[in-house]
Amino acid sequence: MPELGVNIDHVATLREVRGGIEPEPVFAAFICEAAGADGIVVHLREDRRHIKEKDLHILKKTVQKKLNLEMSTSEEIVKIASRLKPDQATLVPERRAELTTEGGLDVVRNFQKIKKTVEKLKKAGIAVSLFIDPEKKQIEASEKTGVEIVELHTGRYSDAKNMQQENKYFLELQRASRYAKNKGLHVFAGHGLNYYNVSRVARIKEVEELNIGYSIICRAVLVGLDRAVKEMKVLLR
Repeated sequence: MPELGVNIDHVATLREVRGGIEPEPVFAAFICEAAGADGIVVHLREDRRHIKEKDLHILKKTVQKKLNLEMSTSEEIVKIASRLKPDQATLVPERRAELTTEGGLDVVRNFQKIKKTVEKLKKAGIAVSLFIDPEKKQIEASEKTGVEIVELHTGRYSDAKNMQQENKYFLELQRASRYAKNKGLHVFAGHGLNYYNVSRVARIKEVEELNIGYSIICRAVLVGLDRAVKEMKVLLR
């Protein structure tokens, strides 16, 4: 059974809609951990569209399990992460106009910059993961940066329009997971996973952790955050 990291960015998104003080992401983190989440995930974007630095400082002091900071390779963000020292930093691509992260890091093309960022974060005592597409060349380049974790982008699988496509992209994830594991890397996965498609990915034996946010927060609007997290945990079993 893979562990579950819950991304609480969109709790902060709801707060920012009205520019108010609620809902507070830290309260969401409390509920998620109590409901069985194995970690809390937040993305400090360069445009600060949801999570703010003050949220990070509060979460660092209060999260009892793992705090996973998604982040770009921006020097400003790397400095913040190095000071804050989350348990894990996950490097992701970031474009200002995007609604959500679109695709994985191109580690092959941006190898030197990513490698330097990995070195800085590891020097600060932070475990580092790279969010990549499930491709052999990206896994090989990731290994060479010195990371011990890769998170496979499940977007193509999650966005499949029919069973033929889903099967194709599931096999892609399965093969990439096996290849990364054989390289000695820890394998995580996430992006676009929901209550209808997650169980299949959870059965890939090499996958140790799934990171899920949007679908859990959407479900929480209807049934409550505690129940939404517990229901997702059941599906991972």
